Formats: sequence, C-alpha cells, structure tokens
Amino acid sequence: MPEKKREKDLTIAEKLYIPEIVKGLGLTLKSMFRPKFTMEYPEVKFIPPASYRGRPVLVQEESGTERCVACGLCSRVCPSLAIEVQASETSLEKERYPVKFEINMLRCIFCGFCEEVCPEEAIVMSKDYELVFRDRSEAIYGKDKLMVPIRQVEDRIEFLRNFK
Repeated sequence: MPEKKREKDLTIAEKLYIPEIVKGLGLTLKSMFRPKFTMEYPEVKFIPPASYRGRPVLVQEESGTERCVACGLCSRVCPSLAIEVQASETSLEKERYPVKFEINMLRCIFCGFCEEVCPEEAIVMSKDYELVFRDRSEAIYGKDKLMVPIRQVEDRIEFLRNFK
C-alpha cells in the first residue's frame, strides 16, 4: 500500500500570499519607471514596417494594366470567403483578367493567405490601417478601391521576395 504524501506545511506569510503580493508590486514598480511608448494617434501617424499586413490591394503596373490574371487562387484560399473573382478573356499576352474583383473588408481577417498564394504578386497587403465604413455597402471594395500603383507597394513586394 503506497504511503500518503504529506502536504507541505505553509508558513504564515505563504498562507497570506505575501511573497506573491511582493512580486506583483515589484513588477508594477518596475514597469512604472520604464520609458513610455505612447503615440498621439491622430496627430502622429504610425509608419508601419514592410512586414506589416494592412488592407489587401491589387497591384497596377506602370503601364496601367493590372497584374491579376484572375486565377482565383486568392478566393479559394481565403478562410473567411471575403474575396470574389470573375474572369474574362483578353487579347493581351496574359490571356485573362478579372472583370469583377471584390473584397468584403468586413469579412477579411488580414491573414495574408491571398498574398502568399498569388503567383503573379498581384495582390499584396498594404500599409493602410485606417478603415472606416458608414454602412455595410461601403465595406465591399471593388477594383476601383483596390487598384494601387506598383510604386506604392514596392517595399512590401521586395519584403515578400526576400522572405520566400
């Protein structure tokens, strides 16, 4: 028959949780005297690094054409089903383009899967973090709101190329 383990006898200080209280107070005092990193948001804007994942955008070439070939991989990989793509044929060398490309920003979870799966680097996560909608219909971004010149997202594309 196994012996019963004897419970450890606690001191009065341990019974009153005094060591834990002292540790907590020490942590609080230590954090009170650290430098503050508060940003005065409306006056001072946050400048995100290249690794930041803001709202997704479609890349527009310098010539004005879109990079997207409407393969539909982004809409298939999207876990929240926020992307809708409809393709059509074109006489250009890329053969297809999206007639309709919509992202429901209320559903988007900014995971970046669409960016990772895109073979053409046509959809990337931008540095935009200010998203305001007055009603639900404003949250559906079509090609008119999604198209961004390539020079605005060059640092993100470069980050993705170095990351892969």
